[in-house]
Amino acid sequence: MPLEDLNQQIKNCRKCSLWQNANNAVVGEGPANAEIMLVGQNPGAEEDKTGRPFIGRAGKFLNKVLAENSIAREKVFITNTVKHLTPQNRKPSPDEVAACVPYLVEQVKLVKPKIVVLMGAVAWQAPRVEGVEYLETVHPSAAMRFTKMRKRFQEDFKTLRNRIEILQKK
Repeated sequence: MPLEDLNQQIKNCRKCSLWQNANNAVVGEGPANAEIMLVGQNPGAEEDKTGRPFIGRAGKFLNKVLAENSIAREKVFITNTVKHLTPQNRKPSPDEVAACVPYLVEQVKLVKPKIVVLMGAVAWQAPRVEGVEYLETVHPSAAMRFTKMRKRFQEDFKTLRNRIEILQKK
């Protein structure tokens, strides 16, 4: 199945009630053959308005950390575990995650990234696709608020940069 078909399925999804209060499903964006995939928790208000992932405050912080590590956002596929805004941007419930996880797994299988970066506890729960390297880090919004988490986030992206350099030499 092409990525465009999967995106259409996500946009039409009614497996949980989140779609009822959302303006847009946020399917993800980036090259269909990206070597790196970043996975967050769920879209926030800015993302819901535009249908684009990580464009609010957390996205701006993420962009800054990507740039500091010479990782071009345009070359990365960015998505979320849950594809619709949750009320008051609360943590997605287990049934909401369960409804969306098959889409995430399918995105990983279609894009075939070499590394998937799982950002935050909700993303850490995602099933792993064989043959793909996974890196767990904190969510950018937590990294913005807490110094200790910011340091971990920045270190994890340095690790990602180093892993990318090693993969490119192979």
